[in-house]
Amino acid sequence: MADLDITTIDHGSAKTHLVSTAYVNWVMLQDADGVTLIDGGYPGHADAVVEGLRRVGSDLHEVQAALLTHAHVDHLGGLARIGRTTSFPVYAGDDEVAHARREYLEQADARTIGPLLYRPRVARWLAGVVRLGALDGGGIGDAQPFGDLSALPGAPVAVPAPGHTRGHTAFLAGDGEVLVSGDSLISGHPISACRGPQCLDEVFTHDVPANEESVAALAGLDAVVVMPGHGPLLSGHVSTFVEQALGRS
Repeated sequence: MADLDITTIDHGSAKTHLVSTAYVNWVMLQDADGVTLIDGGYPGHADAVVEGLRRVGSDLHEVQAALLTHAHVDHLGGLARIGRTTSFPVYAGDDEVAHARREYLEQADARTIGPLLYRPRVARWLAGVVRLGALDGGGIGDAQPFGDLSALPGAPVAVPAPGHTRGHTAFLAGDGEVLVSGDSLISGHPISACRGPQCLDEVFTHDVPANEESVAALAGLDAVVVMPGHGPLLSGHVSTFVEQALGRS
């Protein structure tokens, strides 16, 4: 079982939980109607997804749907493995559905990561994520495009943020208080010596200029909490974090 930390933002009638592991994060939106998952870690995190639900007093039967920020294996894998035994719909952005279904694959591979293995941080990270199923090429064959998300637990709002992948999506939760930024804007990563707001290493990003443009657009949001795909929660106005992240790019 992966070590889990859960950070909760209470909105009164609903809660937004950031589930953090050493390698990747995911989010649970919880209200009286059940739970919406946003992402689900690597394939090896499937049991950790279940454990996270248990810790907040829920279980898989209360999951109404899962949303993907994007279809990289470290965000889709746990949901794909859970989906073999449990049925709930998985949604992705219009330009990301085919990626989730593995009609194509748009992520770092041996060709792009190999030249970085001289860096100790990269070698250690790779050894860890391979154990979690990073080489699993499976997807979610019945992934669907977003429809009306307002009826889902937590009433998430999709915010298109292409660049990291062509169909990457961020989400607002808690009436706009929380930005679930996925991998567009993060606050740390095992291969990075930097801490705080940043963009992922270019090796992981499909279109770097597009991602930077998407991150810049996030500054116009009113969110005061950022729950990233990697690294700890950020508390403060999102525009400040955007400026810091782009200043490091």
